[in-house]
Amino acid sequence: MSRRQKQREYAARARNRKQHNKENLHSGEHGGQTAFSGEKAGDNPGWARFKAAQLEKMPDRLPRDPVKKVVHVFVEGYDDVGFWRGIFDDFESDRHTFEIGVPPREDLAKGKKVIMQMIPESSPYRLLCVDSDFDYLFGNSTEQSHIINSTQYLFHTYAYSTESFLCYAPSLHNVCAKATNNDARIFDFEFFLAEYSRTIYPLFLWYAYSAFLKTENVFTLLEFKNAVKLNYLEVENSGRSTLEWLERQVEKWLDILQERYRGHGFAIKLKMFEQLLVNRGMRPEETYMYIQGHTLMDNVVMVILNAVCEQLKAMSLIRINTSTKTGMALKNELSNYNNALRPVRDVLLGNESYKDCSLYKRLRSDIEKYLSLLK
Repeated sequence: MSRRQKQREYAARARNRKQHNKENLHSGEHGGQTAFSGEKAGDNPGWARFKAAQLEKMPDRLPRDPVKKVVHVFVEGYDDVGFWRGIFDDFESDRHTFEIGVPPREDLAKGKKVIMQMIPESSPYRLLCVDSDFDYLFGNSTEQSHIINSTQYLFHTYAYSTESFLCYAPSLHNVCAKATNNDARIFDFEFFLAEYSRTIYPLFLWYAYSAFLKTENVFTLLEFKNAVKLNYLEVENSGRSTLEWLERQVEKWLDILQERYRGHGFAIKLKMFEQLLVNRGMRPEETYMYIQGHTLMDNVVMVILNAVCEQLKAMSLIRINTSTKTGMALKNELSNYNNALRPVRDVLLGNESYKDCSLYKRLRSDIEKYLSLLK
């Protein structure tokens, strides 16, 4: 059978499956609770007709190359689809292709717990992908971390979350350049986030240990977030004055925690816990890669990026306004520049310049090992 004939046969089978699904909806074969009435679809012909009508509006998928095998990859949520698509793009081949999506449940449940419930169904062509959270750092010390680190067809980020890679320090200059169309280097992101990490490291130990104990009562996420967030950034001197302010904040919180748990032996426990993290490869200057993703993005990196991008935009506007252009020509130049600007957050969410990160390389190595065994 020729390749064209195989494609035609596949397309015909796809059309038959679609028609079969529509018939099942009309007959109520799929059952399940309806979103509005709480009745089963089989008991509610109107609901079945509604679902069938919605299916009718869906565009047909393009016929897949019958030579390629499809690997389905399930991720925690909608926000993760784009990230993992970027990861698996590098592994497309003439033998297999990847399709990324959220868990295929009728109740639309998502999240890490839902993905973990799918572990018994995982296989070479049914992969699962999750944020590591603290599970990589905790090794086999907890039941969940043991499962995450040992499940064959489950990939995890090693860093706390997908946001950690988006906020990878060496990539942030490119984010600013793309958002402002100004490639001038006025801020040392790598220096700042390394020093930021060393500064918050003692508090990170308290918060991570609290999570390790399966209770945030020791040091809650809200307390940790308030302690490590940046209220402002002084762009001059790559934020050294901001780091000095942050150091004072951290010292205040350390005093509070030491007073709160005086006599509980936490100093010794934290030292032992720290050794666990060191053994897993964590270094103080990389702490930012292991803090909660939204805390990092919203309360640290976006504060930095907004401040730096404002300075870069101001530089560009000064250059335009002090040029020889006047009148309508100047107005048009300013309009052209402003129209070319992009929202900083949108650029950050599309950032893929993290692929020289050591933690990404570990993830890539895991995928390469899986592919080497894929038949």
